[in-house]
Amino acid sequence: MKIAIPTNAKLGLDDEVAVHFGRCATYTFIDENGKVVEIIDNTSEHMGGKGLPPELLKTHGSDVLLCVDIGPRAIDLCAKFGIDVYVIKERTVKGIFEAWRSNKIKKAGIQNACEEHRR
Repeated sequence: MKIAIPTNAKLGLDDEVAVHFGRCATYTFIDENGKVVEIIDNTSEHMGGKGLPPELLKTHGSDVLLCVDIGPRAIDLCAKFGIDVYVIKERTVKGIFEAWRSNKIKKAGIQNACEEHRR
């Protein structure tokens, strides 16, 4: 299992979780044990590259996305790519992973989409 987390830099478990899923600087990938396995730059079209963020995550083998906020379209695209999305207000990669591993967050749906993108 490969878990993706939108991040602000390349600081591993101590990195901050980016507030905006699609416009983050990097994505940190960890395994189900919380070990960092890969950190990549966000090369999606939101950052001047190609493709949408869920496509980028799937290209890198992500099965799960842990994030602070996400729009309804991104939730839908993640579902189409077989990526389970979980949303919680956590500040660090380690914190969001621990919340997920402890079952303190539930799988997200359209009702969890950020207000800014529901208008």
